[in-house]
Amino acid sequence: MKKIIKPTLALISLLTLSGFLSVVIYKSLFQEEKIKYIESTPPIKPLLTSSNTINGFANFEYAAEMSINSVVHIKTKTEVRHQSDPLLEFFYGRSQHYAPRAVQSSGSGVLISNDGYIVTNNHVIDGANNIEVILNNKKTYNAEIIGSDPNTDIALLKIESTDLPYIEYGNSNDIKIGEWVLAVGNPFNLNSTVTAGIISAKGRDINILKNDPYTGISAIESFIQTDAAVNPGNSGGALVNTNGELIGINTAIQSNTGSYTGYSFAVPVNIVKKVVRDLKEFGTVQRAFIGVSIANIDEDLAKKIDISDLSGVYVNGVTKNGSAAKAGIKNGDIIKRIGNKQISDVPELQEQIGQFRPGDKISIVLLRDNEELEIDLTLKNFNGDEEIINNSENEIIKKLGVQLVELSQKELKNLNITNGVKVNQLYNGKLRSIGINEGFIITKINHEKVNSIKEISSALSNIKGGVLLEGQYENGKKEYYGFGL
Repeated sequence: MKKIIKPTLALISLLTLSGFLSVVIYKSLFQEEKIKYIESTPPIKPLLTSSNTINGFANFEYAAEMSINSVVHIKTKTEVRHQSDPLLEFFYGRSQHYAPRAVQSSGSGVLISNDGYIVTNNHVIDGANNIEVILNNKKTYNAEIIGSDPNTDIALLKIESTDLPYIEYGNSNDIKIGEWVLAVGNPFNLNSTVTAGIISAKGRDINILKNDPYTGISAIESFIQTDAAVNPGNSGGALVNTNGELIGINTAIQSNTGSYTGYSFAVPVNIVKKVVRDLKEFGTVQRAFIGVSIANIDEDLAKKIDISDLSGVYVNGVTKNGSAAKAGIKNGDIIKRIGNKQISDVPELQEQIGQFRPGDKISIVLLRDNEELEIDLTLKNFNGDEEIINNSENEIIKKLGVQLVELSQKELKNLNITNGVKVNQLYNGKLRSIGINEGFIITKINHEKVNSIKEISSALSNIKGGVLLEGQYENGKKEYYGFGL
């Protein structure tokens, strides 16, 4: 028995020790590593930090509740008149006349005040003879057009009512790519429709807005791109953030079918706010200009000017007597910031400048010879001065289809004249139609001397009927031109 027991006890002890060592080795090789992995992983955080979230997910109910009653349905009627057929008249001595045909269309709009001001797209109401606004509670009103701006595709309407639900403005400068948004509107005449998506991109230039044919002023395209479903009828509706604040006006879709295919575009609300203020106060939009010609920076340009950073806007020309020239900006400078806002490309620069009026002072940070410079300048209007342009002046300039430039005393002396305003550029309008060429200097209107752009606008605003322009070209040749207003 002793001989049998001793080996058995030794065997048991050996097995026990082996088991203990196995547990120790297992823990050191596997469990310790697992514990270290868990400890080194940062705690999981919700993707959304807005107060309007539930368990880390966007609370769309709050945003919808805050905005849906502020979005209206707009229905328009436009009379389309058919022109007579000249071929029919030529061959048969008569032309066929058609009665005007009424065309109906619809879109959306956003109440921005409790007393009935509504923002929508210009293309929603353009040419309309009658505009009907239907609220979410089904009440119907007739609307008047306060003003519109084709260069941003924004229009301002007014209905006569009070205590209306309206939406608060957000700040489109603060929006982030990936941020949740809602699109609220009336697609396909389906009232009060809400869709959700994210901001896919900012500062999109999609080339759908045309430059003003009468003044040549360029359109502002710096759209917010989203993947929220937007369809025909959504135009003029609200793009809102999760706080229920207005951050854009839904304007366009990119589609081969005419229906939503994944991309929609909205005018940033900071541009909308500025356009609305101008239309309310002046009846026309006060466009501000730096006085530069600009270009995006691509690889070829970057190699040419020996830079590695492609962000910013390249200055390839400076307008004589413009704000930039006066402040010391030069050809070859790269605009990096407007105030505290980083500038990546031309649409972003246009968006930022589009938020200011003539006479506003801004700070520009630019890169010159690999050094950053901060320059303060005062923005000017289309006419080259810092004054606000009233609606009548704006309409006169549009009729003329011209960009005018005031001459310095030195330039007047060189031309051997005492007064005059130069025709700098011509567009579609009266002056081009009567044969005036660029470079003509207007010295008199109906025999009265003119010394400034404001005097020309004032003189023409008071004339009903015939206009006689006197002046000369830079080569000294005198000319007279007549036209009717």
